[in-house]
Amino acid sequence: MTRLNMVSRGALTVALLGSASALWAADPAPTPAAADPAEAGSEIIVTGTRVSGFKASDSAAPIQVLGNDALKRVGQTDLVQALAQNIPSIQAQAFGNDQTAFHPSIKLRGLNPNHTLIMIDGKRRHGTANVVVTNAIWTGGAAPDIGLIPEDAIDHVEVLQDGAAAQYGTDAIAGVVNFILKKADHGGTVNATVGQYIDGDGLTYDIMGNIGLAPIEDMYLNLTAERKFHDYSFRGDVDPRVVDTGQSGSANTGNNGGRTILARYPGVKTIAHYPYVNQIFGDGKMTLTNGMYNWGYNGFSGLELYSFGTYSRRIGSTWQNYRLPNVVYGKSAAASVNTNTPTGDIPFPNGFTPREVLRETDYAATGGAKYTTGDFTLDGSLSYGKDLDAVYVEDSANAALYYDSSSYDPVTGASKAGYSPSNVLDGTFVNTQLVANLDATYKVNLGLYEPLNIAAGVEHRHETYELRAGDPASYYVGTGFLGGGIQSFFGYAPANASKNYRNNLSEYIDLSLKPIEGWLIDGAVRHEHYSDFGNTTVFKLTSRYDISPAIAVRGTVSTGFRAPTLAEGFYSGINVSVASLSGIFAPNSAGAKALGLSGLKPEKSTTFSGGLVLHPIDRMTVTIDAYQLKLRDRIVQSSGFTGYSNSCKYLPNGYTAGMDVQAAYAAYKGSCAGVISPAVLTALANNSVPIASVVQTINGGASGSLSINSFVNGVDSRTRGIDFLATYWTPIGKLGRIDWSLAANYNKTVLTKIGGPPSNINPAQGVVDKYAASNLTDTTPKIRATLSALWSIGIFEVTARESFYGKSGFLTTFPVTATDYYINVGSAFITDLEVAAKIGKGLRLSAGANNLFNKYPNKYPADFRTAQYNSSSTAYITKYPVTSPYGVMGGYYYGRVGLKF
Repeated sequence: MTRLNMVSRGALTVALLGSASALWAADPAPTPAAADPAEAGSEIIVTGTRVSGFKASDSAAPIQVLGNDALKRVGQTDLVQALAQNIPSIQAQAFGNDQTAFHPSIKLRGLNPNHTLIMIDGKRRHGTANVVVTNAIWTGGAAPDIGLIPEDAIDHVEVLQDGAAAQYGTDAIAGVVNFILKKADHGGTVNATVGQYIDGDGLTYDIMGNIGLAPIEDMYLNLTAERKFHDYSFRGDVDPRVVDTGQSGSANTGNNGGRTILARYPGVKTIAHYPYVNQIFGDGKMTLTNGMYNWGYNGFSGLELYSFGTYSRRIGSTWQNYRLPNVVYGKSAAASVNTNTPTGDIPFPNGFTPREVLRETDYAATGGAKYTTGDFTLDGSLSYGKDLDAVYVEDSANAALYYDSSSYDPVTGASKAGYSPSNVLDGTFVNTQLVANLDATYKVNLGLYEPLNIAAGVEHRHETYELRAGDPASYYVGTGFLGGGIQSFFGYAPANASKNYRNNLSEYIDLSLKPIEGWLIDGAVRHEHYSDFGNTTVFKLTSRYDISPAIAVRGTVSTGFRAPTLAEGFYSGINVSVASLSGIFAPNSAGAKALGLSGLKPEKSTTFSGGLVLHPIDRMTVTIDAYQLKLRDRIVQSSGFTGYSNSCKYLPNGYTAGMDVQAAYAAYKGSCAGVISPAVLTALANNSVPIASVVQTINGGASGSLSINSFVNGVDSRTRGIDFLATYWTPIGKLGRIDWSLAANYNKTVLTKIGGPPSNINPAQGVVDKYAASNLTDTTPKIRATLSALWSIGIFEVTARESFYGKSGFLTTFPVTATDYYINVGSAFITDLEVAAKIGKGLRLSAGANNLFNKYPNKYPADFRTAQYNSSSTAYITKYPVTSPYGVMGGYYYGRVGLKF
């Protein structure tokens, strides 16, 4: 049976979740006529409570339970999509570029992925080593990668949509997702799924198997293996640089108009997919292997031994922007590469397309023992997890290295071709986590309606984050030539490399009691000590009162505290392109201090919620919940602080290495319309970034700039929302039964405070500009609603789901003019459909489609795209806003064969 419990505030079920239990399990007092009593909210939960044997239907905090069969009714064999389609208050990252293409995240209530705690069997999961720095909506995200947990290993998922920092750790601000593993010691499943996008690309297959064994008496060993492949897709447009736009382009930027490029380099037309030579706007190619075990032994009286672990290997590749022929050249071609008759050392006369490649290894293991005697339990465990991401750039070249290694004698004409490796290691990210837990519970009879349940525990956590430098060719800059670093992804130099760690010690106590029938009170207090941030104490108080079998009221108040992840605190990287230098500083680096930054401090939160659980008629449950979550000192990625832009000629052309930056600014008597912060150049120099040649080259004629950003405690925010859910199931005699759900959610985030700029930054430039603010508040739809129905008749099941996504959008600038422009992603109805047949005792055949009618978000407006096209901008390739909550790839159809034995 599907195990879905609708008592949660976020119980906005998008999916058809199967059985009657999925649709009215919240009813605390079902009648035998209404349903099988075994289905009536009897799921035992372990999340959100420390009371053993606690039913989901009795929870005072909103919690939702999803069984394995509910996960299987989603076409993609991906837990990110399975959760997002079943629980609309969970938003999935719909599109990723570079490394984020392979580490999609989820977030609750429109907050950051770092605000949701991910657990497996109640134990904290380690985070990914890949921090998001290129996607404004998900920036800073380094949460656990749930795509590395094989779906068939999971018995059910418990989603607590409420602040739980006092119960599980001070980063559980938005809630908790707890994956409960299968413990079967016999039988198993095999599932083979194949699908692709309706437009014909993105072929995907997944083969997954699970088996339960009993090696000896009183022992179980549950094993799961998965092999998954996903191919490239493409939803972009032509690259206007290689078609005749009627524009000549700018010879010094590499962003040449197609008329000029085709005249100089006619071989460009031979590049694959011409004129769609730039395949960057689409999914990457990935091969993933997952393995998992879950082991337990109960042969000792009162003692249970347990262990579980995962191992994953992922190899992924994403296309990068196509490089024009005049990007890489030797000294013999320097004078002619941008003329009508280019000659000399031009190694890629047709241009080239780099690929960014990920080779990832991730593993984790947990072992522990649980002792029970009477009303006392003691559970001790040790967990270790490690994620290693090695990032490569392939089929590319370092333009500066190629130029510097070439030679040319203008007198004799003698020359030597340059050299650059085509495949390099850009750098390696490593994240580890070691956690030791000791938890105890004890029941004390105080003469109340139920005994007082006392839970207490201690946890020690040791975390490390390491950034290792790449090959020298990945970050080589050279002298007198802008465009250093391997093309497409500037490598990590020794100046970026670091290894950092922290320790955390926490203690908690949790008291739960029922003083009278129908009234539950639960309170928790937690103290934590961070080796880098000191002490904090947080609390949670929650209560539920059942006025009658038809109505219950519930509410919570809690506080939270989230220390920055080590990745947020220590990630550093620089990107040098043909016309600009940009990047991100670690908040506590020498460069950041030059800007006036002094590192990150923790976030703090306060959450209030209140709601009703109603049973107006038999077989119907209605939940209505309202919530408010305030975040102070919220960590965001700052605006780009500009240190130089030659579009306003702020520095004299004679700037040379060693010149005092402040003196150069003081000597300049002109004016500039741009917002410039001189300290940025000092900051770049403090972080060992060579800027003299950059400034000189830009001053030589190319339009360009130098800018930097960092993670900062930039804003305070307030999120308010209301969730509504109504569920009902209808018996229709010989025609079977239909399970219904209607869910709606309103969620709005506003910024209540935006911090001032760092002390050494031009005050005209805010720490978070209006564009970044819009990404935080406007990209999540304020309204979502879903009508679902599952029709079961004999061996057949038909699942239908109609989801509504309200308007969303973001503020950006219009091409060329740089004036403010709001992009409206639009609203949409998305239809999902699946038809399945159960043949015999164990065979299930299913076929279906997500986004059946191949719905896409609104394209960028015509005038916006025309301006991009006419200026030969590569941004023209991106037709659809990547912030679309339902993605930009259109419909997906699939078929699945499942065998249960």
